[in-house]
Amino acid sequence: MKQTDVIVIGGGIVGLATAYRFNRQFPDQSLLLLEKERSLAQHQTGHNSGVLHSGIYYKPGSLKAMNCREGKRAMERFCEEEGVPFSICGKVVVATHESELGRLAALCERGQANGVACELINREPLLEREPHCGGIRAIFVRETGIVDYRGVCARLGQLLQKHGQTVLTGARVTGVQEQAGGVVVQSTAGDFNARYVVNCAGLYSDKVAALAGCRPGVKIVPFRGEYFEVNGAFKHLCRNLIYPVPDPRFPFLGVHFTSMISGKVECGPNAVLAFAREGYGKTEVRLGELFETLTYPGFVRMAAKYWKMGLGEMWRSMSKRAFVKALQRLVPEIQPEHLTPAPAGIRAQAVAPDGSLVDDFAFSETARIVNVLNAPSPAATASLAIGKSIVERLAKRF
Repeated sequence: MKQTDVIVIGGGIVGLATAYRFNRQFPDQSLLLLEKERSLAQHQTGHNSGVLHSGIYYKPGSLKAMNCREGKRAMERFCEEEGVPFSICGKVVVATHESELGRLAALCERGQANGVACELINREPLLEREPHCGGIRAIFVRETGIVDYRGVCARLGQLLQKHGQTVLTGARVTGVQEQAGGVVVQSTAGDFNARYVVNCAGLYSDKVAALAGCRPGVKIVPFRGEYFEVNGAFKHLCRNLIYPVPDPRFPFLGVHFTSMISGKVECGPNAVLAFAREGYGKTEVRLGELFETLTYPGFVRMAAKYWKMGLGEMWRSMSKRAFVKALQRLVPEIQPEHLTPAPAGIRAQAVAPDGSLVDDFAFSETARIVNVLNAPSPAATASLAIGKSIVERLAKRF
């Protein structure tokens, strides 16, 4: 059985960032990263629209806010040093009705409390930045950016291997046994023994935790984020990023426009329950996973609380015109014929038994295992900061 000091489970951006931070802090320790797919960043990270979030939305003092601010700075430095494309383009958060102005002002105050460079602007300066936007007032968040997160992950993997660490793909974890002197991790690529294990399995983080005998206390519920791409002749309708004022009653930000580092412009997401944890298509179903979700008391309670919003999301999923109508609040000129379907993404949302959506980063630890149970947006932006904090947890054991 192969021996290593640390095993990181999961080759998305949080797992790779954790492995990278560990190697930087403990270069003489051996590390093995296990990824079940044949290449890295195939799920949440690989379907990410690539926004470098500023931290404007998050409660001051929360892990989200602190990790986002620190992580964004670290990600910018990493991209500069490693030649990964990124751009600090700015974004606008737009009020389209007077009833939203109070929430807009409160959001700006929250952002400033988090140290975000943001300011309220009226319609004229808004139109200078986004000439086709339908807002009456907005927050200009000058430090928001866009980046190639797949490129970040590829470079992280290369750096790990360059420094003598092992990145093993096609290695799905099938068992985790914590023992007095270490942890045995069984996988489809063989069995491994480690002193410590970090579980960054994303959509299956609760399942991997359960393999180790942990009781996560939450369950991952997968939501599919559905997107459209703006056809080339109409990309000028969005210069950078256009977001709505979030409604605090609901857990998602609402549909928005994103100019990506690739030059594409995407709009969405429309968020609906996925019928499988990796169910990117509307017809993709895994009956066992779907049954587990539908019978989970936390999901039942969550659905009862948000049923009205859920029906609206389902209607927009079925009707392109309904989707476009939501987009027209931000950009009135957008039309159904301007859009073509884009690949969907899956959000791994941790849901507590009482039906509440876990809103912050969440961890569960044993003597030798750190489970990352919830890494919601802005996890990609914050990944290097999250990885640093995970390594700090490990360092206490060394």
